[in-house]
Amino acid sequence: MRRTFIAITLLATLCAMVYSCQNAAQLQQDIAYVNGRDIYIRHCQNCHGKDGEGLALLAPPLTDTIFLKNNKSKLACFIKNGISDTTLVINGQKYDGKMPDFNLANIDIAQLIVYITNNFGNTQGMYTTEQVAKDLSDCK
Repeated sequence: MRRTFIAITLLATLCAMVYSCQNAAQLQQDIAYVNGRDIYIRHCQNCHGKDGEGLALLAPPLTDTIFLKNNKSKLACFIKNGISDTTLVINGQKYDGKMPDFNLANIDIAQLIVYITNNFGNTQGMYTTEQVAKDLSDCK
């Protein structure tokens, strides 16, 4: 009985160790996601909602996976520069409201985008500070 208990305990420990191992890329994305969540709560949640549902016609939802995927390269510009003269169509609804600019560092923008694009029904993977810099240089 005692040997069986020890064997089961060792097997469970070994399984837990193997299961808990992540590759470096997944670990980096998980860290960015958690940091991005904190940034979202501080800067975005009041308008876009706890679950990304938006705020009526004032702030669009962040749950439209197609919109986010098709506009991923514009997200850094939206966050850094705000939106004042653009009409967005999300889930068939037009949004003409203004979004303030946020003076965030590129790392914060990258982490925020990782959170937004991997939450609220979205699964788009990692987004790096290098991608933020590239996308910001392409802002119109």
